[in-house]
Amino acid sequence: MESKQKIGWKTAAGLVIANMVGTGVFTSLGFQVMDSQNTWSIILLWMIGGGMALIGALVYAELGTHFKKSGGDYVFLSRIFHPVAGYLYAWISLTVGFSAPIAIAAMAMVQYWEPLIGYNNSLSLGIASILLVSVFHSYSVSQSGTVQNILTTIKLVFVFSLIVIGALWAPGLVESSFDFSSSWTKEIVRPGFAVSMVFVFYAYTGWNSAAYIVEEIDSPRISLPKALISATFLVMLLYVLIQLVLLKHASIEQLSGKVQVATLAFGNLFGQQGVFWVSLFIGIQLIATISGYTWVGPRVTNAMAKEFRFWKPLGKVNSKGVPVRAIWFNTAVSLILMFSGSFEAVLLYAGFVLQLMGTMTIGSSMLLKKAEGFRSPFKPWLSVIYIFFSIWIMVFMLYDRPKESLFGLGIILIGFIVFLFDKKKVSENSTN
Repeated sequence: MESKQKIGWKTAAGLVIANMVGTGVFTSLGFQVMDSQNTWSIILLWMIGGGMALIGALVYAELGTHFKKSGGDYVFLSRIFHPVAGYLYAWISLTVGFSAPIAIAAMAMVQYWEPLIGYNNSLSLGIASILLVSVFHSYSVSQSGTVQNILTTIKLVFVFSLIVIGALWAPGLVESSFDFSSSWTKEIVRPGFAVSMVFVFYAYTGWNSAAYIVEEIDSPRISLPKALISATFLVMLLYVLIQLVLLKHASIEQLSGKVQVATLAFGNLFGQQGVFWVSLFIGIQLIATISGYTWVGPRVTNAMAKEFRFWKPLGKVNSKGVPVRAIWFNTAVSLILMFSGSFEAVLLYAGFVLQLMGTMTIGSSMLLKKAEGFRSPFKPWLSVIYIFFSIWIMVFMLYDRPKESLFGLGIILIGFIVFLFDKKKVSENSTN
């Protein structure tokens, strides 16, 4: 039973699903097939990503039930490593970590909806969606939960429908992209495969969402692990099935380098009528993604603002405990990012810095000797596996996409400089 201003594990799981199933799963395949075209390679990409997300969910369940404070990585890194580590994560969350996924989801929504309205300068649609969602999340936790549940239900019904229809329907006029030959053994050792993992890890971003609102979850010691683990399992299954459906109904030539891979595949099945309905519902489910990040991201900003005087104005909450100022600050940053670069560039540099900081958090769990709450199994080996794969991906990312990677590192450097100026203003209890 949920208390008036708390949410249960199902709503928390819905938040995780809403944050995960969004831009990446409906846009990544077009970039992946530019380097990895074997079907086994694609399946392996999404299985590895799902496995890493599941490891992360287990670790974050342990960290979240130990500290029992909203703020996620900011709290974990500040308490285990040093305030500067938490500060940098909050800075990244503020600049790209949560604002970028909102901007990317809005940009993708615009690309899917533009053909429906025949208007080529429709960024106003994305802007309006971000603003409207921010309004909904500015009142109370219970209202946020209600809005999120409705949007997540629509999202899941839509995704399951795509999978069932795509699996049962016979291939259309376009030749399938299925290739189950042995060429995957050569593809997985190329730099392009590792870079494709950045898209996959980005698509799985959000598996830790519920850990950012621990204080808003009823009975977090039980509810948080249940929400994180169940949601991640379900999403991993959905992701693999969706990629197979898309490969079944579109050619490599059609998909390569394209963002709107879902409308391409289902357009081959149902023609323009199919494109219309698929584009419409992808746009709607992307609003659910915007909603999830709008709910979660400001909690990180708010946690930092409570401990650093430079950000103190963003630490205010309304009478129902909602960090309204942080919500609208993050919203403003999201709107700025919509105009700051291409879809692929924003996704890559945001994905790189999120991967780096997430790896630091996973590493911090190994220093937590006596967890008070849920305990991650096989400790510390799951964390070691995650860190190994993550470093492998980031090294290849630096090699293959140095511009985006260095831009991401530049964002971290700016955050460190800001910390140096803010350091002397840290409140006394911030390091406790």
